[in-house]
Amino acid sequence: MKNIAVLGSTGSIGTQTLDVIRNNRDVYKVVGLTCGTNVQELAAQAKEFGCATVGVADEKKRAELRALLPDADIYCGDEALTQVMSEADIVVAAIVGMVGLKAVLAALNAGKTVALANKESLVAGGAAVTEALKRGGKILPVDSEHSAVWQCLQGEKEFKRIILTASGGPFYFTPADELNDVTPERAVAHPNWRMGKKISVDSATMMNKGLEIIEARWLFDTFAIDYVIHPESIVHSMVEFADGSVKAQACFPDMRMPIQYALSYPDHAPREYKPMSLPLNLRFLPPDEIKFPAPKLARQAIERGGTAATVLNAANEAAVRLFLERKIPFTDIVLTVETALDKELSDEDVSAGNIFETHNRVYRKIYLNGGGELPL
Repeated sequence: MKNIAVLGSTGSIGTQTLDVIRNNRDVYKVVGLTCGTNVQELAAQAKEFGCATVGVADEKKRAELRALLPDADIYCGDEALTQVMSEADIVVAAIVGMVGLKAVLAALNAGKTVALANKESLVAGGAAVTEALKRGGKILPVDSEHSAVWQCLQGEKEFKRIILTASGGPFYFTPADELNDVTPERAVAHPNWRMGKKISVDSATMMNKGLEIIEARWLFDTFAIDYVIHPESIVHSMVEFADGSVKAQACFPDMRMPIQYALSYPDHAPREYKPMSLPLNLRFLPPDEIKFPAPKLARQAIERGGTAATVLNAANEAAVRLFLERKIPFTDIVLTVETALDKELSDEDVSAGNIFETHNRVYRKIYLNGGGELPL
């Protein structure tokens, strides 16, 4: 029996993680759950899975959560992230945003295994996470692309190149002159995946692929990372080897597959799934970095090093929020990131403290200058 703590249990990855556990109750036990503000759903999850330790980010929600779970151990704020994982064998980091970096660092410092679905941890804090890994703990990737690479590398010692796949989002075939009129409703309607609003917008701008390139750089210790547009989202990534052979991992788009693999690793545990019917009509198309320059900006951040990726991540988070609040047009999201990378100097101090300071400073400046309103 593996003890599982799910940080961000009411979000998209969190709820799908609980789907996996629900179908494997004889294998997994839920020992900790956290949410941001949705205490009603958190309480329902805690009752269903018999979880007595819960956390909520918003201190103001403590009384409401206590009324729903009178006998539970309840923690709030940063304390919630550390306390709910104390009994866990695997910590599923499914929190969106920089708070996820705090959770990942805390878990690794406690020697935990982290099933990582939080992009910001490696994008903004890759160096800090890598340093924490030296002291114990380990990371199992949950993103479908990185899970695919991880699966392709099982049993291998070396590789030549990673090739990530990208769906292209909802606007790959949309003329560039129409992108300025994209609404938040259209941007979050991903054609293949069921995801939260922020990651859906990132997919629409192709920033998601840029973030994944940075993640892959840290997860697999390489700069040899390319990507290709694959609208069907059947092949999730490929790995090329020195002899010219290429391994690919494929399955129908369903995040429960990489989630389950992270939980069951090194085994491919059985699950219900839709079998593939051959032949498959698959397309692999070239990226368009003139219309979608975000991955190019991510590469620039990697090459610059220091806190450049932290600046990129903070600027993107602020710009996506401004777009979702209808304060800037869709095309200004990536333009905002590009401007921030040009104006903000990269600091060589990549300690956790400086990463958080840099992120908060850049995010706050861009959000407020863009017409955002406090509180942040």
